Amino acid sequence: MHILLVEDDNQLGEAIRHALVQQSYAVTWLRDGKEAARALRDPTADLVLLDLGLPGMDGMDVLLEARRDGVKTPILVMTARDALETRIRGLDIGADDYLVKPFHVGELVARIRSLTRRVRGLAENLIEAGGMKLNLATAEVEFRGDQVSLTRREFALLQALMEHAGHIVRREALENSVYGLDTVVERNAIEVQVHWLRRKLCPEAIRTVRGIGYMIPRESK
Repeated sequence: MHILLVEDDNQLGEAIRHALVQQSYAVTWLRDGKEAARALRDPTADLVLLDLGLPGMDGMDVLLEARRDGVKTPILVMTARDALETRIRGLDIGADDYLVKPFHVGELVARIRSLTRRVRGLAENLIEAGGMKLNLATAEVEFRGDQVSLTRREFALLQALMEHAGHIVRREALENSVYGLDTVVERNAIEVQVHWLRRKLCPEAIRTVRGIGYMIPRESK
């Protein structure tokens, strides 16, 4: 899952980025409101964490412009502006959730999971497909009844595929979900991750659609 983090405070931004990476999220970190507005015009992220007090362009204006342009990406606002009127306005113009600073990073991660469940139509932190169970809260993976130990990037790749089970996921989309936009990715990086996933699961767990991408079937054979 690819998260766009928009936060101009270096210390807080680094703490959030580190926590999210540890949870197997791919993170692109921007520090300027105008950069965020440009990024949202061509959204590649699955979720946006948006500060309001940004240089270049206020976060509330970034949010308003994005929703006016039809951007449907979930946006969680993070801000020190705790006035009730500000929270109400943020939610009214399109924020999906609102978290007042200071906050514990653990609460932020829990809210991301909750928002992800809501967007994906999930009742709990569990994704099931192709004989696999993936727990978003504990990062545990089960395949045909057995626990499987995955690296952070293997988990992120498997999550991206399982969230779209039964559909082809393009290689470029998988790169965004696993690495974000801040990382220089080797040409065969996804192929390598798929190779190791298949070794830990089984060769048939992930199907290659040549020249396009990969997919996981909804049901296992």
